[in-house]
This record gives sequence, C-alpha cells and structure tokens, in this order.
Amino acid sequence: MKKYAFLVVAAFAFTISAVAQNIQSIAIGTALPATNVKLKDISGKDVTLDDAKQKNGLLVMFSCNTCPYVVKNQQRTKEICAYAQKNGLGVILLNSNEGQRDGADSYEAMKEYAAKQGYQWMYAVDKNSTIANVFGASRTPEVYLFNKDGKLAYKGAIDDNPSDAANAKQPHLKAAIDQVVAGKDVTVKESRSVGCGIKRPA
Repeated sequence: MKKYAFLVVAAFAFTISAVAQNIQSIAIGTALPATNVKLKDISGKDVTLDDAKQKNGLLVMFSCNTCPYVVKNQQRTKEICAYAQKNGLGVILLNSNEGQRDGADSYEAMKEYAAKQGYQWMYAVDKNSTIANVFGASRTPEVYLFNKDGKLAYKGAIDDNPSDAANAKQPHLKAAIDQVVAGKDVTVKESRSVGCGIKRPA
C-alpha cells in the first residue's frame, strides 16, 4: 500500500510540473527550433533535429512506450511515419516522459519497443523534456510537421479521432503532408492532440 501511495505521489509530481512551467505551444510558421540539441537515438548514435530533416521537411512526434493513446494510435503512427518518409520527409519520434525513465520509458525499453513495432525511423530520448519544453508539446502522441523551409506547417493530432481509428474521418496529418510536399499552404493547420500528459521533471 505504501509503495502504491508513493507511485501516485510521484506521478502527480511529474504531472503538475508541466502546469507549473506554463508551457506554450510554438506557433504555426515558427522555424524549426532546437536544431542542434543532441538526442540519444535507439541506434546508439547522438542525433539532432537537423540530422533528421530531409528535403521536404520533418515530422516530429512526441511519443513514448506507455501511454494508452500511443498504443491506440500505434498502427496509425507506423503508417503515417512510413508515408512521410515515402514523401521525402524526415521522421523522428521523441520520448520526453521522465516519469518512468528508469522503467518502462527507459532507453533500453525504448529499443525493445521500437524493435517490436518495426520502427524504421529515429526514436530518441528527450532528456529532461528539453525539446518538449521548447516546442510546448503537452501530450503523447502529438505531432509537429515542418515544411522544406523548416517552418511549422501543422501541429496537433494524426487525425480527428485519436480514440477510434475506425471512426476517423479527417486525416489531418496526411492531408498536411500532401500539401507540404506539393508546396501548398496547409488547409487545417492545427488540431487538438488527445493523449497522456508528458511527464516532465519536477
């Protein structure tokens, strides 16, 4: 019982810290920030957002191993990441969750999770939620799509029904990718991300 109480208190401490920091999401049109911050990828290499970017831009997704919404969106995540790569976009998933960094969201657990899911893109540790703080990311999963000029073109959710893939009617991110690749203005630039709160350090 004492152990359970400790875990509840610890989880609350991580959760409330995000509120206390008053995190603000970056605006559409913002240039890709924190481009040179080194992040430990599951490949064992240190990578940066600049390293991840490709000719048509970059898809940054805040994710983790543990959030039920990440699990619900996992097939969609794999499909949209592969679609982005096919269309000349770089892809990097960032695990900013510090709440279970020594457990289910550890670096070793990330490698195992990525292997099980068949990830073919970068999946890196965002230590101390550094990149999440710069981006103002608050949820997992949450996406930020940058165009070939490195400007934020879309942010939010993969589609309009994160809870139920079968009933999703508006594939916001896919449409944004198509428009970015075609050099067009993105029609729907923002949507509300739904998921677990990123557990930042207290």
